[in-house]
Amino acid sequence: MTPSLSKAVSKNARILALFAIVCTAIVGLVHLLTKDQIIFQQQQELLRNLNSIIAEDNYNNIIYQDCMILPRDALNTNTAQKVYRARYNNQPIAAAITTVAPDGYNGNIELLVAINMNGSVSGVRTLKHQETPGLGDKIEVKKSDWIKSFTNKKLANKSDNRWLVKKDGGMFDQFTGATITPRAVVKAVK
Repeated sequence: MTPSLSKAVSKNARILALFAIVCTAIVGLVHLLTKDQIIFQQQQELLRNLNSIIAEDNYNNIIYQDCMILPRDALNTNTAQKVYRARYNNQPIAAAITTVAPDGYNGNIELLVAINMNGSVSGVRTLKHQETPGLGDKIEVKKSDWIKSFTNKKLANKSDNRWLVKKDGGMFDQFTGATITPRAVVKAVK
């Protein structure tokens, strides 16, 4: 390599390194400046989801702060799950449990399931998924009312055969062309 070419490569490497350092510093600064806002927005999203499955006037505690962690084996999941407790004057009203349907068509489906004290389902919401747009994404309340079909349903017993999709002899509809996703959600809610 000629000395002038070596100088040019060295100069360009220094410029590139300086650019990388400046960009990394900017990203770090933006993260520091927005960290609290991101946490606040996540809490607001959680509260919106909780209030959509447990009526806000049914409880008077700070539900997203009244939380406990269930061990993995409590729900047969790979990770511990959170339980948000709804109370009215310190009396339990309902509990919202995060859970995962591991057998979705495209992987895990994260759910929030609220159960009333009488054992009936208060509501279910999909928190995160990677299901096929136009098919499996109908588990989102903004795409379809299907997820609301769990409301007020109750297990008769642990082997209640109604808690299946209709294709399997149960009471829950499946989507045309997408049975795997509803089947996974029904199983996880049950």
